[in-house]
Order: sequence, then C-alpha cells, then structure tokens
Amino acid sequence: PFAIKTCELLFKGEGYNMPAFMVGRQLCVVSCMFFVARVTSLKIPEGEENVFGVSDGVQSFFDLGFLGALITTILGSISWQLVASAFPIAFLSNPLTYILLRICLLLEATGLCQAAWVMATIHKKIAGFQRDEAYIGTAEERAAKEMGDDTGHLPIGTGHMVKLP
Repeated sequence: PFAIKTCELLFKGEGYNMPAFMVGRQLCVVSCMFFVARVTSLKIPEGEENVFGVSDGVQSFFDLGFLGALITTILGSISWQLVASAFPIAFLSNPLTYILLRICLLLEATGLCQAAWVMATIHKKIAGFQRDEAYIGTAEERAAKEMGDDTGHLPIGTGHMVKLP
C-alpha cells in the first residue's frame, strides 16, 4: 500500500509534486550536508595533539568538514538512488520513502527556493521546452498508432540493473 500511496502523492494533480519533490530533496540534501559538515568538523586548540596524530596540513583538511559531506553524499544520496533504481517496488513500498517524500514536499512548500521555479520558467522559454506529449504524444495516441514500448530485448527483472540507452 505504501508504493501506491507514494506514487499517488508524487504524481498527484498536474504533476506538480514531482518537480516540487526534486526541489525539496535538494533542500533536504543541502541541509544534511551543512549539518553533518558542522558536526564532523572540529577545531583543535593550539598545542593539542591532532586527531590520529596526523600532520597539521591533514588536520586542516579534516577541520573543513569535507569528509562528513563526502560520507553524507555516499550514504544519504547516492546509495538511495542505486537502491531505488535496482529495486523500485521494494523502495517505493518502504514507509520511510513515503515519509521522506512528505518531508521534501514540506521543505519545498516553505518557499525557500521559489527562485528555482522562476529560473526554470525562463530556461524553458529560452530553450523552447515543451511537455513530453508534444514530442511523443499521449499514451492514448501512442496506443492508437500501436507505438507500444519494446521491452522484449531488455534483461529486466527483480534486482537487475538496466542500462538506459
């Protein structure tokens, strides 16, 4: 039931929630980056021994918080994307996914990144982007022309990664 609830919320209405989720997701990731970088960076007082006895140059690098940001990127962002692409149904069925979707939509609703929508609209006008239906037609039009998806040659199934063309 969570997979259905997640998809219904994500694709609700005119499809606004999908890009809103992407904006909220970025806010969430950036917030986590700042938080983890702050928590993992440290300032060692003069005369104290460096962490693990490393040189002052390496300790200066540790103090910047980049290691925490790297760990957050790997554990909090990339690994989730890999799991979601390999096991989409299991990923969408996880209640945590639904909760995170709600949190991301809430973050976007705060309006902190409303400038992103303005910039996207300007980019759309300059580049001449249109909805996908303008290029490939609606699902009904494709079905009427018998332009179904040709998935016969794809080795897909549970746990199989699919390399997109």
